[in-house]
Amino acid sequence: MKPCSFILLAWTLAFVAPSPSFGYSPREDARLIREYKQKLELNHAKIARDLVHRANWAAVGSISTNKIIEGYPMVNIISTDDSDSNGQSTGRIRFLLTDLDFTGPDWEHNNKVTLMFSDDQTLNCKNSGMDPMEPTCARTMLSGQVKKINPSDSSYQPALDAFVKRHPAANNWLKAHNFYLCELDIRNIFVLDFYGGPHQVSASDYYAVKA
Repeated sequence: MKPCSFILLAWTLAFVAPSPSFGYSPREDARLIREYKQKLELNHAKIARDLVHRANWAAVGSISTNKIIEGYPMVNIISTDDSDSNGQSTGRIRFLLTDLDFTGPDWEHNNKVTLMFSDDQTLNCKNSGMDPMEPTCARTMLSGQVKKINPSDSSYQPALDAFVKRHPAANNWLKAHNFYLCELDIRNIFVLDFYGGPHQVSASDYYAVKA
């Protein structure tokens, strides 16, 4: 989001919002933000797809099985890829896991995870002068279950080849640490890309976005 958009919103709120003599109106602010969003024509499903495809990694949350913090949320970093053989976005988030790390044992015990992608992973927000916590620094949170891909499946080798092409170091991981290829079975998507709270995006709308 460009700085001029913030200035326009500020002027809109300053001159259209009710006079201070009438008191603060959260409902009126929400209405103004909603109308401004409509003018921006934000495509939340496309924003989610773009964030997923541009990023090389995701922060993944799981319910910990580690005895020291069992039952607490655990956050980890995993390398990701959603490319087809031509490097185009498919939206299908694939990643390698191992039982030697946190996420592997966690999902096998309680198969519920959330992956988060932020526009600041590619420094877009920093370069635009935005703090990564600002709602206008777009982020998407995709929740679902880990699906381990069977090596005999016809999709396995093309997906693995695409992943290794993007993450060459994975060749060494596969040889030495019993990594296995997985995909996120998406159950819910939230996108936060402007003021006024997150938007829910269906998996069908997310996958329907044309790369």
